[in-house]
Amino acid sequence: MLHPAMLRATATLAAGALLLVLAPACDKKSDGTAGTPSAERAASPTIKIGLIASFSGPFADMGKQMQGGVKAYLQAHGETVAGKRIEILTRDTTGPVPEVAKRLAQELVVRDKVDFLVGFGLTPEALAVAPVATEARTPMIIMNAATSIITTRSPYIVRMSMTLPQVASPMGDWANKNGIKKVVTLVADYGPGIDAEAAFKKAFTAGGGEIVDALRVPLKNPEFSAFVQKIKDTHPDAVFVFVPAGEQPIAFMKSFHERGLAEAGIKIIATGDLTDDHTLQTIGDPALGVVTTFHYSLAHDSPENAAFLKAYLAANGAEAGPANFMSVAAYDGMAAIFDVERKLNGAMDADKALAILKGFTAQSPRGPIAIDPETRDIVQTVYVRRVDKVGGELRNVELSQFANVKDPGK
Repeated sequence: MLHPAMLRATATLAAGALLLVLAPACDKKSDGTAGTPSAERAASPTIKIGLIASFSGPFADMGKQMQGGVKAYLQAHGETVAGKRIEILTRDTTGPVPEVAKRLAQELVVRDKVDFLVGFGLTPEALAVAPVATEARTPMIIMNAATSIITTRSPYIVRMSMTLPQVASPMGDWANKNGIKKVVTLVADYGPGIDAEAAFKKAFTAGGGEIVDALRVPLKNPEFSAFVQKIKDTHPDAVFVFVPAGEQPIAFMKSFHERGLAEAGIKIIATGDLTDDHTLQTIGDPALGVVTTFHYSLAHDSPENAAFLKAYLAANGAEAGPANFMSVAAYDGMAAIFDVERKLNGAMDADKALAILKGFTAQSPRGPIAIDPETRDIVQTVYVRRVDKVGGELRNVELSQFANVKDPGK
């Protein structure tokens, strides 16, 4: 183990190296600190947006969904704002690889001189890029990563997606009011899963519920069968589940169905990642009756959602499959960027951009949204949904709602 003094020296050298790498991205004031964006960047005829996400590997669907939402917004609103053309530069992290995300962000701000960093499907990658956004003074818009602490890691981060406590805590309240007394929790063993577990537990036990076991599964390549068997042997009223959207909900639901937990009277309650609209048809009828709390459903009935779904189909084609909550966060993220550029008349000043983003409000495809100016996190409606068949297809049908929900941990 390194001596503490050596650790401090190493950290100082690393910080210095990062500053040197990022130095070309900004002008310098006379005191050597970062100043306003360079004249070259301000005079550019384009607004450059660096989209960092997984486009390959086990979480490839995250990047594709966010990219699909970006395309949908440009399809509906055009590819220019305030006289400048929007240019999207996509970069693939290949999965939850923080060091790759950080390197890509450094390249985007130094070499490509992007005006915004966006995307970030997974928390480890968002946390790795946070210091890059700070040093480069580049606004960073989170379109999925959902651990509460992310916005505290840089004053230039704004989140357009959700936090896990924001959607998990209402489920604890709902379970207490709907006859569920004993629960096993099963979550992915990383920041968002731990956040979801803690928020659900706090709300559920406050109302008299009991957590009889707490299970955590690996983020990468989990094998669910042993965990599902343990749930069956414990025989709770329900299992509360958070695993990241994509392949893992399909695998969990398969194990749950094959081991007969529904027949044993064990219910599933979860965050909406489990019944993600994009993979719900793949899960099939075993998902029927699953109750989740979440901020978006394909079945949400509003003119804004109808317009979004039309634009998503036109921009991405039927072969892309249905949109989901990550598509909507990306769509809203682009709406926020357009709002900034209209108000700045096409100029780019990071601090002025952040001031505008802190006051952003919109009528989103998911319902009304706003950015909390104190936390730079989103405030939104959280819906209680149940998987039903609508027109022969599985849908997350909204039953009730919690309005104006903030991250309860902030």
